Amino acid sequence: VCRVHCRDVLAGKEFDVRAKCVINATGPFTDSVRKMDDQEVPNICQPSAGVHIVMPGYYSPDNMGLLDPATSDGRVIFFLPWEKMTIAGTTDSPTDVTSHPIPTEEDINFILSEVRNYLGPDVEVRRGDVLAAWSGIRPLVTNPDSKDTQSLSRNHVVTISDSGLITIAGGKWTTYRAMARDTIDAAVREHNLQAGSCRTMGLQLEGAQDWSPTLYIRLVQDYGLESEVAQHLASTYGDKAFEVAKIAQVTGKRWPIVGKRLVSEFPYIEAEVVYGVKEYARTAVDIISRRTRLAFLNVQAADEALPRIVDIMAKELNWCEQKKKEQLETAKTFLYYEMGYKVKTDQLTDSSEISLVPSDIERYKKRFHMFDKDKKGFITILDVQRVLQSISVQMDENTLHEILNEVDLNKNGQVELNEFLQLMSAIQKGRVSGSRLAVLMKSAEENLRRRQAIPVDRSGGGL
Repeated sequence: VCRVHCRDVLAGKEFDVRAKCVINATGPFTDSVRKMDDQEVPNICQPSAGVHIVMPGYYSPDNMGLLDPATSDGRVIFFLPWEKMTIAGTTDSPTDVTSHPIPTEEDINFILSEVRNYLGPDVEVRRGDVLAAWSGIRPLVTNPDSKDTQSLSRNHVVTISDSGLITIAGGKWTTYRAMARDTIDAAVREHNLQAGSCRTMGLQLEGAQDWSPTLYIRLVQDYGLESEVAQHLASTYGDKAFEVAKIAQVTGKRWPIVGKRLVSEFPYIEAEVVYGVKEYARTAVDIISRRTRLAFLNVQAADEALPRIVDIMAKELNWCEQKKKEQLETAKTFLYYEMGYKVKTDQLTDSSEISLVPSDIERYKKRFHMFDKDKKGFITILDVQRVLQSISVQMDENTLHEILNEVDLNKNGQVELNEFLQLMSAIQKGRVSGSRLAVLMKSAEENLRRRQAIPVDRSGGGL
């Protein structure tokens, strides 16, 4: 093997890269590449799906994690604080190799059921608190030189074919440096390459040179960034955080002076999108999943930030309107299928799942008809605006459209009574949480009730 034929998936161009040594480091795609070299070679990779979920930070202590190696069915479960949220996982089941693995409701519910074993009985673990979910593919391997070919391993193996193709298979993220060292050592030996000993043990990552635990304070003092944003930039970019701060836009507010957030509840700022483009980010999916962690932390927040992210990237990369539309749709599809948005919205789609007692149904009907004054059987943006105006609350039309769209299952621009009852039933069951429409309608009802005249019957008619 002396070269690789490549295709640039962004530009569509094809070209060859010649090399003295070719290394196959393709994870779950290991065997398909090995068979390009030798069609008769037996498979050594057994892909396994691992699903992870993210929940609110209050589900775990800030500085303590938990791992149980013996769950109800023998799989390992972990429960860790991460980015001020809680990450839990994982499943372990055979899967087909795909570039777009999708988490299933069954896997999510397995993790939730295990999580309940570690929390007090007073804490309700709700399906609706799953903010994001994703599936990854582990490339478990069998050593082709081992006598026991049935045993799967999470360790890595390095193999060399008759044609000199070097394959590194298996392993995991936490052993990446040892995997790289063993692979390069094998390449040097097999192909008589000129190289010294491995020097990566003490190698600092980009941005580490001038980093210190108090570096974020200089960002606050020198640029006027919020403390939370400064801490995020310092821990993510190291001393390169100053380059991000330099391109951050002025907010026009007294504080913070610079650093417009992409979404209010996360410290990611618009300047990070610009910096990501300078660091060769070329897709909106790259920005929401890898340059930031927004898609992994809260899939709805990522969806909310997407239009602004695409606008910034379009300006930096001179995208046309068609390109912007394509990027937006691709990223939304990624969030919907691969980051758990679909399984989240599916919690509201089964009309047979309305299980409310008669008194609750009547209570929610009254709340619904407070908005549906004309008894149409559905409510629109205009109905919600009318009630909000009566209690002196202002909300822009785009936000209202988003709020109703979360519950509008048939996407006809209105929320029917049945859809509203489904929502309230799902909330009671814990399958849905944080519904803006439910909170808005409850708050409006309480506001209107407080504004009603106070009865004076018990005071004998008043003074």
